[in-house]
Amino acid sequence: MRIFICIVFYLAFAKAYSQEFHAWIYFTDKPNVSTSIASPQTILTQKAIQRKARHGIAIDSRDVPMSQSYVSQIKSQTGITYKTQSKWFNCVHVTGLETDINALSTLSFVSSIDYADPTKMLQQTNRDKFVQTTTPPLTYGNAFNQIDMIGLNDLHDIGNTGTGVTIAVTDSGFPNVDTNLAFNQLRSNNGIAGGYDFVAGDNSYFGDNSHGARVLSIMAAHESGNFEGSAPDAEYYLFRTEDVSSETPVEMSYWVAAAERADSLGVDVMNVSLGYLGFDNSNENLSYTDLDGQTAFISRGANVAFEKGMIVVVSAGNSGASLSHPYIAAPADADGAFTIGSVTSMQAKSSFSSIGPTVDNRLKPNVMAQGSATAFINESGSLTSGNGTSFSAPLITGAMACLVQAFPNLTPQQLKTAVQESADNFTTPNNDYGYGIPDFGTVFTTLSALDIASNDFDYYIKEKQLVVDLPQEFPAVSSKLYNLMGQCVWNGTIENNIPVDLSNLNSGIYLLQLNGIDEVVKIAF
Repeated sequence: MRIFICIVFYLAFAKAYSQEFHAWIYFTDKPNVSTSIASPQTILTQKAIQRKARHGIAIDSRDVPMSQSYVSQIKSQTGITYKTQSKWFNCVHVTGLETDINALSTLSFVSSIDYADPTKMLQQTNRDKFVQTTTPPLTYGNAFNQIDMIGLNDLHDIGNTGTGVTIAVTDSGFPNVDTNLAFNQLRSNNGIAGGYDFVAGDNSYFGDNSHGARVLSIMAAHESGNFEGSAPDAEYYLFRTEDVSSETPVEMSYWVAAAERADSLGVDVMNVSLGYLGFDNSNENLSYTDLDGQTAFISRGANVAFEKGMIVVVSAGNSGASLSHPYIAAPADADGAFTIGSVTSMQAKSSFSSIGPTVDNRLKPNVMAQGSATAFINESGSLTSGNGTSFSAPLITGAMACLVQAFPNLTPQQLKTAVQESADNFTTPNNDYGYGIPDFGTVFTTLSALDIASNDFDYYIKEKQLVVDLPQEFPAVSSKLYNLMGQCVWNGTIENNIPVDLSNLNSGIYLLQLNGIDEVVKIAF
């Protein structure tokens, strides 16, 4: 018996000893930090620099690329498999045996090693985060309901359809997006700006799992008279960060790498129809106590993405009916995440929609949108529907992009606050329904009124006719109207209470320069 016990102990020990772990290896420093910050165009695109400048966000050491010499040395170490890297956190994600990973601590540039918490023994049942119920083709009326419910048609009607705004979609793959007829308009408008497959480490993002293509269709697909996405005229980057063949912590690191890429490209809004809680190795599971917005690597990344000026829209999760864990997953717990729950077509909470609060008692989800019987166009080009917060999130992502188009100088926090304040449960928020279903038409009206209230004189716009009530001493003023790119789109004289025809201009935000009274004001129509 003693021999048998020893053999069992030895085998158990050997199995644990030979197990591969996930770990983040943090570096001590970065090269050329001061030089890079002094010349930001060497590390960021002009669009990224301009977005940060609009919102008063400093370019700092997190924007500086990490040492690729250090990365190369990590890659060459015995028993180490390099997965990806994060410039924001100055670390690499690796897998390997515990002894080989620990050996990395002897390298002079390694400051610390963080395992994917191998001490946890929580048994967490994995739930299908892509849960959906496909039904026969829908009419456009069903697609209209999900847009109309959040008042997004009011933004679309005045020309805010995402033009000039960049969205990053992080998901499991985008098969047939390069050929699907539903994306013809997107492709002809050069709306697919690029992408990357962080799982495969190449540009094969037009493949793999269909979930990402379906999510994208809710935002970007267009079929005249049949279907319209929530932001059909936005520009999109497609990033594959999810590997559906397994569930391991490296997918969180892939996502952070994608967020960093998005930031450097000047992305305005990110869609994250993903969530992480249980992993193939249960020792690496996240627990409810980890959902504080600061523990999970992906949640920390979402916070930085938000700090960098991106709106990070995250699906709440589909475990609302679970008895063991009805709560949100990571990164929905992040304070920087705009977390979206699901409602039915009749505006009742979907039973599967995950709930809050976070472990530190912050309200989640933030707002709701239709995630039950949500209309989308599948990878075969067929109009159908599905269930999941994966489908409510892109509705809000597209709507936020339209709002960014209308108010590009407002910060992500200002826009999030305005959206929450428009929602039907704002006065009595709870952790099932959040602030409720927002009304983007109301948001536009409210924010436009705030703009008007800040002017030193009165004006109004009706049917694209601008009427200005000038001070008595200025019966007529030489004026110019500029778009937000600094281009003069109108030049003439404004007379007191005489309409100026702006019907040839697209709806949006403009700067009106009144030369006679040295006034420059922002107007919106």
